[in-house]
Amino acid sequence: MSAVDLAAVIVSITSVVGLALLAVGLVTLRRTLGVLRDGIEELRRETVPVVADLQASVAHVNRQLDRIDDVVASMRSVSGTVDAASRLAYVTLANPVIKAVALGAGTAKAARSLRQRD
Repeated sequence: MSAVDLAAVIVSITSVVGLALLAVGLVTLRRTLGVLRDGIEELRRETVPVVADLQASVAHVNRQLDRIDDVVASMRSVSGTVDAASRLAYVTLANPVIKAVALGAGTAKAARSLRQRD
């Protein structure tokens, strides 16, 4: 056996070992990809209903926010009406009440003055 034959045998053995290692790596990779595919499918099965529930919850919350917005708008309207009514009451009653208080104060002063003379 010459050096060339020996080199050919070593290269052949090395190639067979490399090919066997490559085959083992490919089998392992295929198995890993299968597990990954199954995991992705399970994740999809679990997340699709969750996303649907989340969408329903968001729609419900949006409806509730619309209702709250309507209530707040009504409260603003009521507040404006009460404010206008209190202004009207103040304008209507302020002058007569002030005059009545002044009349009462004047009457009390006159009564004291009359008592002090007696």
